[in-house]
Amino acid sequence: QVQLVESGGGLVQAGGSMRLSCAASELTFSAYSMAWFRQAPGKEREFVAAISWTGDSTYYAESVKGRFTISRDNAKNTVYLQMNSLKPEDTTVYYCAASVYRALAPTPARYAYWGQGTQVAVSS
Repeated sequence: QVQLVESGGGLVQAGGSMRLSCAASELTFSAYSMAWFRQAPGKEREFVAAISWTGDSTYYAESVKGRFTISRDNAKNTVYLQMNSLKPEDTTVYYCAASVYRALAPTPARYAYWGQGTQVAVSS
């Protein structure tokens, strides 16, 4: 069965950096668009960034544009989220997701597969 496994979360001070990874298995990784979402307790899942199956197109939420970078390595079946200039409001659980749709979308319903999430905490 398809598995997406996130790693790299933890605690960092405001202004610091962190890189999240998401390793996919049992999936033709290069045929899927990938994305990162985040969700705080009691809130809706929020789009963060997406990347096309080739890696040549990306799409970011306004709240992270210029601070976060999404990338992928199809040879390693892995997608990354480099997070710089982190703020306390970035604190939450981050999820990676895979979509068969080629067009990048910020809508969770477009993504068929999800990881279990990794916690990111940014202290002030």
